[in-house]
Amino acid sequence: MSKIPVYFMPGLAASSAIFERIKLPTAVFEMYFLEWQIPHKNEELHLYAQRMAEFVKHKNPVLVGVSFGGVLVQEMAQFLDLRKLIIISSVKTNAEVPLRMKIAKTTKAYKLVPTTLLQNIEILNKFSFGSMIQQRLKLYEKYLSVRNKVYLEWAIKQMVVWNRTEVDKNVTHIHGDADEVFPIKNVKNCITVKGGTHIMIISKFKWINENLPKIILGEYP
Repeated sequence: MSKIPVYFMPGLAASSAIFERIKLPTAVFEMYFLEWQIPHKNEELHLYAQRMAEFVKHKNPVLVGVSFGGVLVQEMAQFLDLRKLIIISSVKTNAEVPLRMKIAKTTKAYKLVPTTLLQNIEILNKFSFGSMIQQRLKLYEKYLSVRNKVYLEWAIKQMVVWNRTEVDKNVTHIHGDADEVFPIKNVKNCITVKGGTHIMIISKFKWINENLPKIILGEYP
């Protein structure tokens, strides 16, 4: 029996290192990791998604996207014949986006995000105070490795202006009830992970390792 290919797409500015704790049974699944590419000038999300879909080399794969990566895989699905489409800590339409992002879209405040700070996490680390802040910055430094200014400005804009209004009926949505970026009060029809924050791909990896295979195979709950 051939193994099921499972492709993983990380969140905004993140590398595939965020999946380092995710383990699927090797007898059944093969894991593949996608990485963010630098967008072309003024590249629209659906064209970027079409380009990213070319990195998926298997027929009938599973596509898993986290956060903004979840938005991207929903766009990529238009160009692929998928076995399963799964999003984690993400949104299915712009109706699930929090109010602050809707305001940022209307006011174009996303243009004011200081992407230079994300590019210089090491500098932030030197001047941060308090162990909690330093621990979080170390996490950012490890996992948020895509710091190209063109990419960051493009990605933040694409997340804020995403205009999908119809839910893709093929999406399986996994979401934490303590997600601080996309509060669960705005999210409909999802598999809820108790205590799951926006970084539960890291903090709740045991739950994901136990349940993701069942979700892929249609055996959950």
